[in-house]
Amino acid sequence: METIRRTKISDLLRRDDFGATVSAKGWVRTRRGNKFVSFIHLNDGSTINNIQVVADNELFNEEVLKKITTGACIHVVGTLVASQGQGQNCEIQAKEIEIYGIADPEEYPLQKQKNGPSLEYLREIAHLRPRTNTFGAILRMRHHMAFAIHKYFNDNGFYYLHTPIITASDAEGAGSMFQATTLDFNNTPRTETGAVDYSQDFFGRQTNLTVSGQLEGELGAMALGAIYTFGPTFRAENSNTPRHLAEFWMIEPEVAFYDINDNMDLAEDFLQYLIKYALENCKDDIAFLADKYDKELIDRLNFITNNKFIRLTYTEGVKILEESKHKFEFPVYWGADLQSEHERYLVEQHFKCPVILTDYPKEIKSFYMKQNEDGKTVRGMDVLFPKIGEIIGGSEREADYDKLTNRIKEIGMNADPIWWYLETRKFGTAPHAGFGLGFERLMLFVTGMTNIRDVIPFPRTPNNAEF
Repeated sequence: METIRRTKISDLLRRDDFGATVSAKGWVRTRRGNKFVSFIHLNDGSTINNIQVVADNELFNEEVLKKITTGACIHVVGTLVASQGQGQNCEIQAKEIEIYGIADPEEYPLQKQKNGPSLEYLREIAHLRPRTNTFGAILRMRHHMAFAIHKYFNDNGFYYLHTPIITASDAEGAGSMFQATTLDFNNTPRTETGAVDYSQDFFGRQTNLTVSGQLEGELGAMALGAIYTFGPTFRAENSNTPRHLAEFWMIEPEVAFYDINDNMDLAEDFLQYLIKYALENCKDDIAFLADKYDKELIDRLNFITNNKFIRLTYTEGVKILEESKHKFEFPVYWGADLQSEHERYLVEQHFKCPVILTDYPKEIKSFYMKQNEDGKTVRGMDVLFPKIGEIIGGSEREADYDKLTNRIKEIGMNADPIWWYLETRKFGTAPHAGFGLGFERLMLFVTGMTNIRDVIPFPRTPNNAEF
């Protein structure tokens, strides 16, 4: 074949230098035509849009044309010409075609269908689903959102802190952790009392996969001022809901000298920045997902960028819910852990704007949240969005050593594994705050998808680690 440097399809579709010889490589989405001409829609993953390749059948061996089926991978060299059809600026008049890999129509599971394969079926073939328009769009958007997160924090003076994936502590104090061990389950060493002898394990103690980088993140904030983590976290909860994964990614900023109000300002600015970035940099992918799955998606994204976030206490929120005439599935009362239906009512029906709830009862929040003077509530905050409810959870952290240790005793938590965390309250303690944003929860919101398994490349859920 003629030696010409390959051009990505996303770049080809923006060109208008008609008559130029170009090279494109990608996977065949469809091929149609008649005995005289073939129309091949080619995609290389760089854009949701295909480029049309027009092949004069007389120029190509019939055996070659038979192999150009949906899923095949090909290399095309040809002339860039103005498109005769609607929907795109240009197409390629093929001069040479090389086939890299065939896809037998009898076996290839992504054949063109009227509505395409179901999302449930695509989870069973996660190794191939990135080739679909839906998952190509989602994975490109994951990239853009990850880049935007790093850009936001870098531009605002935060330092990226790499916190450990293997840890001996439970940041949430709630259990449900995956153990990390090299012990032989068929010959587990035991102590004299019959307990597992973790002193013979790799780290000399029991260790787990992390549920959060927050505690270590706080240590970084106590030295660098403003840090953020962005990494995988793990929860061994036997949950099969559309909102839970066993492995997911978390973004967790921690900032010294911040109080709860600074924390709310950061969360609002951060989320609005990310949504604006998606709207500006993922237009084609968002438009495709909106058209196929969620007609209200773009309006909902603009809803976030066009409205200030209203702030109110948990107590005020509960009062509004109790006085509403709406029938909730779950009861509402002071002290209840609010459900998604309650959160969405406040956002979608009562205030009609994003909401930040603060000052939750201490019994339903984590041990590390700063205690209020009333002795009943803590300076926690949850950011509530339409359709999904809570998208961010955070707090001003308890900086007083005695209050923190007393709270740990109150809930019967073992403080030994986090002695180092407590020591930061003894040596130069400072007010500080932070929050956690689940990356997949963000992706659900910006893509309009409804199942969290569909916004991560390879979902990990109970009984599912196939790919």
